[in-house]
Amino acid sequence: MTPREKLQYSYELAFHPPRLNAAWQQIKKGEAEEEIKELLDTALLLHQRLPENGFSSQRALQRLAIYQAKSRAFGMVGFIRNIRSALGCKELERHVVPGNLVRDIGLPPFCR
Repeated sequence: MTPREKLQYSYELAFHPPRLNAAWQQIKKGEAEEEIKELLDTALLLHQRLPENGFSSQRALQRLAIYQAKSRAFGMVGFIRNIRSALGCKELERHVVPGNLVRDIGLPPFCR
């Protein structure tokens, strides 16, 4: 995966419930990608406090804030933490979203 694809996939894991559910199903079957731990770490980082500086644009920061707020209704943070703990991942040391992860990335449509 390219760095751009990894970032897109991390955003989808963090804020798009069907993608996270599909990833969990693959993990349970043992078919998950090798990079899934890294991608889940990045997905959880995207739910941390917003950065004060170093981000790419105000629009990207606002979009990330909206994604964070909307994902709370689906319990995404808890689900990501549970998956990470099932995989044996350690607690994250960072408590702020790194500025380089704040990008204006669109998610797939979420509908029934």
